[in-house]
Amino acid sequence: MNTNDKSTVVLQVAFFKTEKGNEPVRSWLKELPIEARKTIGTDIKTVQYGWPIGMPVVRKMDTGLWEVRSTMETGIARVLFTVVGDTMVLLHGFIKKSQKTPQEDIETANKRKKLLTK
Repeated sequence: MNTNDKSTVVLQVAFFKTEKGNEPVRSWLKELPIEARKTIGTDIKTVQYGWPIGMPVVRKMDTGLWEVRSTMETGIARVLFTVVGDTMVLLHGFIKKSQKTPQEDIETANKRKKLLTK
């Protein structure tokens, strides 16, 4: 075995589901233009096959909470996620309108993350 190999894990990807069965990130993605969906999907796949990964694709936001950073022609998108075992759970997605990630978006992701452990 080559000791220079990074130990990467291939993650499964899952959408957070509400109690009613809604998948907010999937719904949000469906509303975006096809090119934006492709860009975000490629970035999620980069994380899926390269985890753990850092900047510029992923940034840690909070304990157990990271963001996938996507830049598109139409703007900047973020998908907040957590990792449970070998699964990347997509908690919240949004188009970024300011330099700093709004606290409200982090709180939404953290609330959903807490529901996973119930």
